[in-house]
Amino acid sequence: MERRVVITGMGIWSCLGTDKEAVTESLRMGKSGIGIEKERIAYGYQSALTGIVKRPVLKGILSRRERMGMAEEGEYAYMASAEAFRQAGIDDEFLQQNEVGVIFGNDSSARPVIEAANIMATEHDTQMLGSGYIFQSMNSTVNMNLSAIFHLRGVNFSVSSACASGSHSIGLGYLLIKQGLQNRVLCGGAQEVNYYSMATFDALGAFSMRMDEPEKASRPFDRDRDGLIPSGGAAALMLEEYESAVKRGAPILAEVCGYGFSSNGGGISQPSDDGSVVAMTRAMEMAGVAADDVDYVNAHATSTQQGDMFEAIALDRLFRGRHALISSTKSMTGHECWMAGASEVVYSVLMMQNNFVAPNINFCNPDEYSEHLNLATRTTPCDLRTVLSNSFGFGGTNSALVVRKVQQNF
Repeated sequence: MERRVVITGMGIWSCLGTDKEAVTESLRMGKSGIGIEKERIAYGYQSALTGIVKRPVLKGILSRRERMGMAEEGEYAYMASAEAFRQAGIDDEFLQQNEVGVIFGNDSSARPVIEAANIMATEHDTQMLGSGYIFQSMNSTVNMNLSAIFHLRGVNFSVSSACASGSHSIGLGYLLIKQGLQNRVLCGGAQEVNYYSMATFDALGAFSMRMDEPEKASRPFDRDRDGLIPSGGAAALMLEEYESAVKRGAPILAEVCGYGFSSNGGGISQPSDDGSVVAMTRAMEMAGVAADDVDYVNAHATSTQQGDMFEAIALDRLFRGRHALISSTKSMTGHECWMAGASEVVYSVLMMQNNFVAPNINFCNPDEYSEHLNLATRTTPCDLRTVLSNSFGFGGTNSALVVRKVQQNF
């Protein structure tokens, strides 16, 4: 009999708030976390829009040695993971005595690479770099730091699949537990927010230029959208085998019951409605649910012309005439990039626990592709039992997850 996989703890550090309670309230109020960072213009950006994410203060919480090798996204991931462990009832003694794995989605770290290169350009001496930059700049920086700090001894690797990374991390953790290879895996996504990390995106002309109204700049599915807004932070979810969670009296927040994936096989930045449909269908089939069973779809929609268009086509193919409400929380957060697939599952579970669907804010005018979608444009009271969360990324990588309220028996 296949094992069930449940979420026993969650943590979030984002532009909507730095704990679950604050984030829940922001979601309920449809509050945007997007603002202006003027330094971006001075640095050479076209757009100064960004998610405003508070930097955690870890001095006094972690030792100097632990902080030295931790990049910005690792700091966010530590805070989110600590919150997830607390909710799951997992302390240091438990971690010392039980095997817990860790899989995080994250990008490479731009800041330490650029800072190290600047030092070398000035000093021409590698001994001036110290020992911290190597651990901050490796693509596995989040996993290696979390594993060392929390004494994690299970599976340990990073997922770097563009903006589907956080979702794939949950999907992979789910499969490992479902197949009996692990009992508990900390999964999540993390993304640095500093301007060093986003210049190449700005070069593509991918960012909104609506700088006079930052909170209205992210407009998923709206006809007048003009680009995404970069954002970041971290989200963490404690995935656990159901019987194990029940045995130790852990809180059971929701059940992960389906993971779907696909690749578009086309241009490196070309979205695909077919690829999106395959990922969503595969997730629903694994979960044993049909489109009629889905109550809410957390769309990937980032507020770009092509991306939103192809996802709208895919959603229309699967959900036209169905009751599922659809919204993109990126209308409030901006695009949290490598973190987004994990944070949006956290956002969806918070909605599920509090019986509402957060609005797709700034949706004023539909286009020919979004006009048939059942979009929630205001906070909507709703008994959410089954949620589908989409994440799509550069390179044509697609991921979809089905999460539902826990059922004691199938």
